[in-house]
Amino acid sequence: MPDITLPDGSVRQFDAATSGAEIAASIGKSLARDAVAVRVDGELYDLTRDIEADAAVEVVTRDSEDGLELLRHDAAHVLAEAVKELWPDTQVTIGPAIDNGFYYDFAREEPFTEDDLQVIEGRMRDIVDRDEEIAREIWDRDEAVEFFRGIGEEYKAEIIASIPAGEAITLYRQGEFIDLCRGPHLPSTGKLGKAFKLTRVSGAYWRGDSNNEMLQRVYGTAWPNDKQLRKYLHMLEEAEKRDHRRLGRVMDLFHFQEEAPGAIFWHPNGWILFQNLIEFMRQQQNAAGYREINTPEIMSRSLWQASGHWDTFGDNMFTTETVDGRHFAIKPMNCPGHVQVFKQGITSYRDLPYRLAEFGKCHRYEPSGALHGMMRVRAFTQDDAHIFCTPEQITDESIAVCDLILGIYKSFGFDNVRIKFADRPEVRVGEDEVWDQAEAALKRALDVAALDYTHNPGEGAFYGPKLEFVLRDAIGRDWQCGTLQVDLNMPGRLGATYIGEDGNKHLPVMLHRAIFGSLERFIGILIEHHAGHLPLWLAPIQVKVLTITSDANDYAEEVARELRQSGLRAETDMRNEKISYKVREHSVEKVPVLLAVGQREVDEHTVAMRRLGSKQQRVLSVDDAVAELAEEARRRV
Repeated sequence: MPDITLPDGSVRQFDAATSGAEIAASIGKSLARDAVAVRVDGELYDLTRDIEADAAVEVVTRDSEDGLELLRHDAAHVLAEAVKELWPDTQVTIGPAIDNGFYYDFAREEPFTEDDLQVIEGRMRDIVDRDEEIAREIWDRDEAVEFFRGIGEEYKAEIIASIPAGEAITLYRQGEFIDLCRGPHLPSTGKLGKAFKLTRVSGAYWRGDSNNEMLQRVYGTAWPNDKQLRKYLHMLEEAEKRDHRRLGRVMDLFHFQEEAPGAIFWHPNGWILFQNLIEFMRQQQNAAGYREINTPEIMSRSLWQASGHWDTFGDNMFTTETVDGRHFAIKPMNCPGHVQVFKQGITSYRDLPYRLAEFGKCHRYEPSGALHGMMRVRAFTQDDAHIFCTPEQITDESIAVCDLILGIYKSFGFDNVRIKFADRPEVRVGEDEVWDQAEAALKRALDVAALDYTHNPGEGAFYGPKLEFVLRDAIGRDWQCGTLQVDLNMPGRLGATYIGEDGNKHLPVMLHRAIFGSLERFIGILIEHHAGHLPLWLAPIQVKVLTITSDANDYAEEVARELRQSGLRAETDMRNEKISYKVREHSVEKVPVLLAVGQREVDEHTVAMRRLGSKQQRVLSVDDAVAELAEEARRRV
């Protein structure tokens, strides 16, 4: 007779072992309809799994975070079942839920096509219509290995064989399809619904190892209802239009080429944008009391060994050996170099906090398959800073950093910013006692600043806990950019000290801070957030002066000269083309302001101003147009 305690504290008694489905039905019909699983004393259970003892139970619905992940996981299993029905010789491997969807990796000689995706999706809908029962089974590990080998599923057998002997193996059966899975799952395929869509196919190495065979990964998305699915698919369409790689070509900002994978070739317009960001950040940092430095890009391996990077990050570092046998590494981050600057000379507690900033060029090895335009590169520039302070200064300095980060994001149109607190990872340096101090200090700063945050367990840096600042862009995507880390480990490892009020040497606290994170990636995010329509102050070319007739050429040059003298980036277009053609071309290039001039404008000393995205134009005197645009650019709106 288990007593079931619900989230509201009420208790329901059952005469015998019960299930999540029965508990949900006892509460209400609508809850029973929306239920997809239950959480029993913190562990997710299938709705059909027996609960035999007293427990705290929460019903998980399809529109909850856990419920949505379960739906997506089930969609992956239905995808695998559909592929096996259509092409029985295909081997299945793994198929998890991921952000916004799911995937399944298949071993198949013939590549899947776009037409195949349509066929697979149709079969998935058939499986949903069949409403097959999904049943949990517990197997002996060795028997499961033998079973999957017997049906030609060598990859699945390999996975099971890697599980320690004696562990319970759970398989889930739906129709004729059976798969290894920890669960939980829906009670039947019909519960999945049809708010899913297969999106693309890509390659993936078995177990993520490039030495293994290449598999085919089929991606899809799944949602609780059709409305949310349509919203997501619309977002994907919008994201394709905003793709920074396409807009980068249109706006003539940058390009990539195979001779420098993961590195950017900046064109003049793109370099202006890059420098605008640096100048903006430089002004903000100077006002906040930072001092800018520059440190070497190549340093001895011994420094990276001392800092702890060699052991924890060495596989991602570019290294070299000189003719005299010395080993060097191209820096993947700036922190050890900043400690070296701090160590020059004896520092007193009176000199703290000591704030150093650098626009440092870093290099990290990323697998070629992971590279993605400016969003995932091998060579990038960090707006990195490190604050050396006393333990008593952690709270005030951390609050100041948070204020700086949030204020800068707002300047770029990012008002929806979430903060995640990431604590100690499994692979780390330093004693647990030191980590306890660092985590407590960072949480205290959040509490004092009254900032809301969520927990991101185990995702801290190897040397300290961190805050992650996540931006939500104009079409609802999240981007993790800025970070703040409290480090009580690296200063000691690299011999950094200061003289305290007691006259003795003390280890400083080191706060690691980045706001853009990677300037290259932040530019990519900005381009997509604004769909290329950058604010006037950021735009590489702010104004184009277009001639209607050749008689206005001299006047166009005069107007452009006045604009440039007011600090605006202005160019002319005096080609022998129709004005409508010029307007269309420069609108596609995302030039914020177009000024058309013809004989009437010459006679009246005016310009016809058209803003990007508007079909209307205003006629202003040259002086008024220049003053208006110069003021707008200065205000950075």
